[in-house]
Formats: sequence, structure tokens, C-alpha cells
Amino acid sequence: MTVRPSVAVLDYGSGNVHSAVQALERAGADVTLTADREAVLSADGLLVPGVGAFSSVVQQLEQVGGPALIDRRLSGGRPVLGICVGMQVMFDSGIEGGTRHAGLAQWPGEVVELDAPVLPHIGWNTVHAGEGSKLFEGIADERFYFVHSYAATDWSLEVIKPFPEAVVTTAEHGQRFLAAVENGPLSATQFHPEKSGEAGITLLRNWLATF
Repeated sequence: MTVRPSVAVLDYGSGNVHSAVQALERAGADVTLTADREAVLSADGLLVPGVGAFSSVVQQLEQVGGPALIDRRLSGGRPVLGICVGMQVMFDSGIEGGTRHAGLAQWPGEVVELDAPVLPHIGWNTVHAGEGSKLFEGIADERFYFVHSYAATDWSLEVIKPFPEAVVTTAEHGQRFLAAVENGPLSATQFHPEKSGEAGITLLRNWLATF
């Protein structure tokens, strides 16, 4: 009997989490929607969803102790996947309406409004998968579903050997931005795998295979 990996989807009040739960189940995981500390820390993987404003997501995460739970998992090399604003808040800060808001500071850099003729960026888009990507194995030429106006546009984390360089995947809408990052136990996507059809399910399955 094949053992299904366990994934906790962090329940902190973010919308549209049930589609993420269903997508992970289709990808082969046993999924729990929870903010319980022990459940989050003991799961094989943790998914951090995110919809809405950067500052609101950070505040909601703080209310359930999310930053400490994420940091604890990453310190132990335990996989975490952020989606959409769940990716954005992993950076140092986000600028909304001219105001800078502090993020979780797992990665250096800031999230800014895209310089694009049409915002928000809604719809299907191709990506430029980074060399050696595990998330995009077999699906590098597929399209993924984006819904956002803000993104990180630069990657500046310096990695000291023997630690491997992060794998950075980009996309373009008005300008180039980070579509996904794979950095040790912490991975994230700006797009929504759970809304990206079979390609999104395959990406989640690829993530599960890294456990």
C-alpha cells in the first residue's frame, strides 16, 4: 500500500483554500486544513495560500502564529509551498499604495506593482522555468493561471556553497517578474496551481515528490 504524503494547508482566513485542498488531494496527498501548531509542524508538507492585500495576509498569518510556524519548519528543512500572496509575503516587504509593509523576510527583496498596461494580470501565461527545476519537470512548456497586480521582480539571495543556488522561474506581463522560486525547503508560485488544470496538478505532484 502506497503511503500518501500528509500536507497541512494553513488555515488563517485566506479565501479560496478549498480548491487548493482538492488539488492537493488529486495530486496524491492526505490534506488537512488547519492552524493547529502540532498538525502544521508534523505534516510532511505545508501549503501557505494567499489572496488579497499583502499587509492583510501578513496580519492574518500573525494572528495564528503563521510566521513562527513557517520559520520553524524551514529551520528543520521541512517543505513549505507558498501560493500567490503566500509567495509574496515570503519576501522582506511589499509596497501597496505607496506604503511599505513588512513581510516574513524568508527572502530578500520587495514586492511591487507590475509596470504593465493592464492590471490586474488575470489569465493564462507561459513561464520560463529555471534550469534544474523540479516543480516544472515535464510541464515547462505549459501555461498557468495568474491573478495578481503585484509581484517580486528581482532575485538577490546570495547562496554560500555548498548550499545550491535557488531555481528561479520567471514570466512576463508588462515586465519580467518571478513566477516561482525553489530554494531548499521553501518553494513558491505566483500563479495558482489549483486553478491551472492538469499542469497545476502535475506541479503539485512534483512538489510532493520532493518530500
